[in-house]
Amino acid sequence: MSTIVLDSCSWGTTKLSNYGSELCLRNYKKHINKNNGKQIIVNLSFKKMVTFIIAIAALIIGYLIYGKFIAGFFGEDANRETPAYRLNDGVDFIPMPRWKVFMIEFLNIAGLGPIFGAILGAMYGPWAYVWIVVGCVFMGSVHDYFSGMLSVRNNGASLPELVGKYLGTGMQQFLRVFTIVLLIFVGVAFVTGPAGLLEKITGGGKLWWLYGIFAYYLIATLLPINKIIGKIYPVFGLALLVMAVGIAVAMIWQGATGEMDMMELVPANLKNWHHTPDQNILIPMMFIVISCGAISGFHSTQAPIMARCLKNEKQGRQVFYGAMIAEGIVAIIWATAAMNYFGDAESLNTKMVEIGHNPAEVVDMISRSWLGRVGAVFAIVGVIALPISTGDTAFRSARLTVADIFNFKQKTIGNRLIVSIPLFVLGFALSQLDFATVWKYLGLSNQVLSAVVLWMGAAYLIQNRKNHWLLSIPAAFMTFIVVSYLLIAPYKNGGLALNPELSYWTGVGVAMLVMGYFVWYYRKR
Repeated sequence: MSTIVLDSCSWGTTKLSNYGSELCLRNYKKHINKNNGKQIIVNLSFKKMVTFIIAIAALIIGYLIYGKFIAGFFGEDANRETPAYRLNDGVDFIPMPRWKVFMIEFLNIAGLGPIFGAILGAMYGPWAYVWIVVGCVFMGSVHDYFSGMLSVRNNGASLPELVGKYLGTGMQQFLRVFTIVLLIFVGVAFVTGPAGLLEKITGGGKLWWLYGIFAYYLIATLLPINKIIGKIYPVFGLALLVMAVGIAVAMIWQGATGEMDMMELVPANLKNWHHTPDQNILIPMMFIVISCGAISGFHSTQAPIMARCLKNEKQGRQVFYGAMIAEGIVAIIWATAAMNYFGDAESLNTKMVEIGHNPAEVVDMISRSWLGRVGAVFAIVGVIALPISTGDTAFRSARLTVADIFNFKQKTIGNRLIVSIPLFVLGFALSQLDFATVWKYLGLSNQVLSAVVLWMGAAYLIQNRKNHWLLSIPAAFMTFIVVSYLLIAPYKNGGLALNPELSYWTGVGVAMLVMGYFVWYYRKR
């Protein structure tokens, strides 16, 4: 432990804790505080942030070790020509630098997901750490890697076409409809929020902001990927990372100075901290709430976009597995911030009830309090620009999916308009509805898709005479989560509100039956 002396400064102060002293981070000179003649003594200690540090380290180690293993197990081939070169059309198939592909992939899969989902997941307490780390390393990153690399191996094919190849035409037809509907709902959900916030900030009408955002969507979706998306999205991705790093540094400082006593993953805290635990049951509901940051089926709809821009298969681990690890780190940071900013998980729940379970307000409060004026800028970027970027790529994925279904080439802008205009008309019509209820179903749909994609990856492995358990076990687990959620969740959250014990055993039974049928069917083939 070491000691330093802080003094005040005219630049302003940064609040290190909601309940603690306000200490200036800009000036560490050791002299008497000119305002009151007192020095502020700060004892540095890193003993109060063990879980946070271990969680971040585990994600990084997971990328270095398990990520490398998965890439080698899949069999990345540096000499295999990628679709970016083989099918270069100057629109969707364009070779792009690895760093740019990574940043776009990261922003496409992240957006506000690892922030909002982590904040809502933190209401359950430190169990969130376990799910984010284990889920991200062994499920989510593997899910993203296989959906991206299988697209690379299949000419940049969209998800339904991949599922059709490895799971059969019946599942393909289901996924075609399911994926397009999910993408449109995601696009719409991420336009209404920013439009409403812009209305509050500017005083303008929400309808006009909807017009403006949808106009941007249309332009960005029609233009070649190396124009707006290729130029602007890396900047937004960097902003998301910088924002997360800033929050992390603020927390580390507060933990080191003793201004924040972080909740740790210890036996006393291993319970469901949610304020309505009878309705928000830890298993499986936390696993649905925290999707981005652990595992998210939506990511598999975005992977083909970058699969069409990858220069070399050897970049797959950094782009697909690595982007998911980066998202997991962001989720850990925000889950920790939310869990500790108000004192503990119980205080977070109290605050969430007060503000109507709106995680955007938590983001705004934490950013402004810990990062000052810069934080205010990042907060605006976070709750406006990032959702719009996610909605943009959701509609782009929907266009590519429809085009793949009908084998409708997208080289000319006329063909792109033929596919895009009906999607945007439908999306705009849906934006007039109340999505409070619909949004609750998006999380479940997200994890249904993740289970399907994991089964698809397992099918690929077994067809290529490789060990399928690396994907089939996570697939069975997610099948259990989805089935048990449908049975145990309250009616208002899309479930049947059945007995928990019955729901768990039914979920286990269904997962085992699916696993048994999967192994039998593919070994027979």
